[in-house]
Amino acid sequence: MPEKAPASAPAESGSPWPTGHRFADRTRAKHATVHALLAAGHSQRSIQRQLGMTYRTVQRLAAAATPEDLFQGQWQNRRTKLDDFKPYLHERWAEGCTNAWTLWEEIKTHGYRGGYGAVRAYLQPFRTTPSAPAARPPSPRTVAGWILTHPDTLPENERLKLKSVLVHCPELDALTGHVRAFGRMITELQGDRLPQRIEAVHADDLPSLHAFANGLERDLAAVTAGLTLAWSSGVVEGHVNRMHSVESDLSTSCVFE
Repeated sequence: MPEKAPASAPAESGSPWPTGHRFADRTRAKHATVHALLAAGHSQRSIQRQLGMTYRTVQRLAAAATPEDLFQGQWQNRRTKLDDFKPYLHERWAEGCTNAWTLWEEIKTHGYRGGYGAVRAYLQPFRTTPSAPAARPPSPRTVAGWILTHPDTLPENERLKLKSVLVHCPELDALTGHVRAFGRMITELQGDRLPQRIEAVHADDLPSLHAFANGLERDLAAVTAGLTLAWSSGVVEGHVNRMHSVESDLSTSCVFE
């Protein structure tokens, strides 16, 4: 099925350099104009006067075989709007979605503010290589860190990577939902919702989480109070633990005396 493209979509040159950017597009336009005038027999001095450029600028444009030869220094390794969304594009391409327009529409829903041309230009090399570049899978520790981080503070690129992981593992997706629900109860003191959350955990096939929920049920009143009241007994419990430690040390010393 041919890709759907807007009437205003820029022509693709296969260039790896930014498209849809004012400086890059202006440089390409100037390069094309200068070379068209040279091909028509105009001298560089004549082009300078016609275009109102400096002679040095005309020389540089005339000497460059392609406009990309002029993109040096500030353009090399410079971050673009697309960088945070590249892992998602790799993942979706590997899943078989190779329509640039569709992928552009998808990343727009995740916050991408760039144009369609940049997405299509980035994906173009994928079509001419035996296989698309594979994104390195994240480690379990990294995924756990993403899950345990508040969604509002998780960087956009990590949020997209986590979404790609959860799409392939329904159990991990369910676990993430429970972790975030418990996190909201803790931060918003919603202890009254604990029985409902425990019931929801038991409804999913997550044995390890069932053991956690069973522990909460055994001490439901205390846990509910901890998730509801504005104060904590943590400091007192710390002192009690230290007292038990001192008693243990004294008992041990008495035995050896």
